[in-house]
Amino acid sequence: MSGFDLLVLAPVGSIMALGFAFYLAMFVLKQEEGNEKMRQIAHAVKIGAKAYLKRQYLGVSVFFALVFLALLILALKRYLVIFVPFAFLTGGFFSGLSGFIGMTIATHASNRTAYAAMKSLNSGLRVAFSSGAVMGLTVVGLGLLDLSFWYYFLNLYYGSYTMPSWIPSWFAPHIKWIFDGHPLPIGTDKITAITSTMLCFGMGASSQALFARVGGGIFTKAADVGADLVGKVEAGIPEDDPRNPAVIADNVGDNVGDVAGMGADLYESYVGSIVATSALGVAAGLGVAGVTVPMVMAAVGVVSSIIGTFFVRSKEQAEQKILLFALRKGVFASSFLVALLSLPLVVFTLGWQHIGVYWAVLAGLITGVFIGLVTEYFTSSGFKPTRFIAEQSLTGPATVIIGGIAVGMMSTAIPVIVVGVAILSSFFLAGGRISEPATFSLGLYGVAISAVGMLSTLGITLATDAYGPVADNAGGNAQMSNLPPEVRQRTDALDALGNTTAATGKGFAIGSAALTALALIAAYRDQVYLIAQQRGMRFSLDLSLMNPNVLVGLFIGGMLPFLFCSMTMRAVGRAAGKIVMEVRRQFKEIVGLINGKAQPDYARCVRIATAAAQREMIAPSLMAIIAPIVVGLLVGVNAVAGMLTGATISGFVLAVMMANSGGAWDNAKKYIEEGHHGGKGSAAHKAGVVGDTVGDPFKDTSGPSLNILIKLMSMVSIVFASFIISHTLFK
Repeated sequence: MSGFDLLVLAPVGSIMALGFAFYLAMFVLKQEEGNEKMRQIAHAVKIGAKAYLKRQYLGVSVFFALVFLALLILALKRYLVIFVPFAFLTGGFFSGLSGFIGMTIATHASNRTAYAAMKSLNSGLRVAFSSGAVMGLTVVGLGLLDLSFWYYFLNLYYGSYTMPSWIPSWFAPHIKWIFDGHPLPIGTDKITAITSTMLCFGMGASSQALFARVGGGIFTKAADVGADLVGKVEAGIPEDDPRNPAVIADNVGDNVGDVAGMGADLYESYVGSIVATSALGVAAGLGVAGVTVPMVMAAVGVVSSIIGTFFVRSKEQAEQKILLFALRKGVFASSFLVALLSLPLVVFTLGWQHIGVYWAVLAGLITGVFIGLVTEYFTSSGFKPTRFIAEQSLTGPATVIIGGIAVGMMSTAIPVIVVGVAILSSFFLAGGRISEPATFSLGLYGVAISAVGMLSTLGITLATDAYGPVADNAGGNAQMSNLPPEVRQRTDALDALGNTTAATGKGFAIGSAALTALALIAAYRDQVYLIAQQRGMRFSLDLSLMNPNVLVGLFIGGMLPFLFCSMTMRAVGRAAGKIVMEVRRQFKEIVGLINGKAQPDYARCVRIATAAAQREMIAPSLMAIIAPIVVGLLVGVNAVAGMLTGATISGFVLAVMMANSGGAWDNAKKYIEEGHHGGKGSAAHKAGVVGDTVGDPFKDTSGPSLNILIKLMSMVSIVFASFIISHTLFK
């Protein structure tokens, strides 16, 4: 069996993931929906979520059409491979489809979770977690499906490797008529054509993910902040009270931002790490074997994640540590299986001489688990940092905000050290030596494969993240349907755990993004060298810190994440302001609303949040695509390398800080609502709500979008490298 034949496990893994996701979706849909009121509320959320996504996809499709035309023109002028524009479209399509499927099942699961929670805490956990697992397995299944399609298609088209025996001999000649006769770009060989096309597939996924994360994040946090500020702080009514006009928009936002946006986000992270690793495997001289390891490892991760889902069970106690352990069992079991099965995969594919690649995989797995544990410590109400923030509420909102920012800043230290150790260990364990150019690419391959190892269990780690919004919506459904108090207590316990696992998922994603971005920067360097060499250009890539162009790029890159966060947070503030004004207007003008004798206009708040999100997401999203091209054309490719490095460093630290601050603020508020420091309605509670509203755009809009930003800029730089080299002012 050759390495190429082993790759058949990638599409097989895809089918397994999608098949089990379908099974879990059927399990969720078979659960009891509850009473008529519960079904009505869930239906209103479904309608709002679908309306938002429809409008978002229409707007994003215009962007994709324009970029497709631009890429097609560059391909016809022989700057790009002819398949690049089409790979860009499929990457975006499957990224959006992942989010849509996850959101659809989530909107069907909220009322079912609330009804299941009437029976027991474990019943509610099972339904919510199964819904999250549909999201996780759909992401990995569609990711592997698209990767497998492009890899097989391109290799068969270009005839780069021996055709597998399971593909009919008549198939390859019959695909030749597609684009037959279109020459490769100047200075591009067949292997480079394949890797560049795959990288642009990742660029399409990243573009869709950024729009989904930013747009969904603006929607959900505008609605959430508006509902909390007027409802809980000004009117003094409970969270998710049906009298609040923004309550349905808040529940819709949980689905379009925290489910659809997150699904598109982690789809991009998943395929991006595999594509970057494959490109570096070719650069390291490993050939098809270097591509086989990350793609088959992803299939191994599918099997491990499916098995891990059966370990997620909880007792009836609602303590955070007990619930955390219930989810950890599944993640730890999956990680153990990946560690066990990756050894024969590496040895069989690369041989014992490259056993160091296996140790790099373990470094990535351990790093992912460790980042998760650190995130839990800083964001769970079961530990000191979050309780410290809750205690600060006794002296007002200002000290709550100061405490939350301080905790977030402190939380960056260990992840930075852990990722640094992972980079060094995976580089040297894989056989890389800084002083030996021949092994340098192999070391970078080790760094990239550690990111794949970290993301290999994404099927279950994303499930532990995606179930949180379902539990949150279930709590809202229980509140608005006037279910018994113990149901809301159970859903609140699941929701509080969801805040912690969501922060863990974000830390997990940004940690893998840092490793993947480093691999992409290395791929960019290799691409620039290759293009310049094959075109016979006198060109030197000088990445010395003494090079002023590199320094300029570093400063620009370090600044971009802060500018991006400023733009997205201001967008949330503007949109939330409109929701606040609308909720105040309805409380004032609708007679009997505050007394519960009249119905609020839920749909108007949904429309306001939708329009604001669609308008506000454009500028920050375009910045990620335009910045690398402008810097490359004006300051040169050396500056682009500096910019990518600076953005990776500052973006990683800023993302960890914002995600953990936001998660800690949210759980500090919930800790107070459990009865501590005066409980609901107290001055401490109102201070905690203010901290939570500040943390909302931190953890759900700006912070999680940064991991997409740093990778998308790298992919844009690689895709447009040929054009930039030819037209830059600094040759």
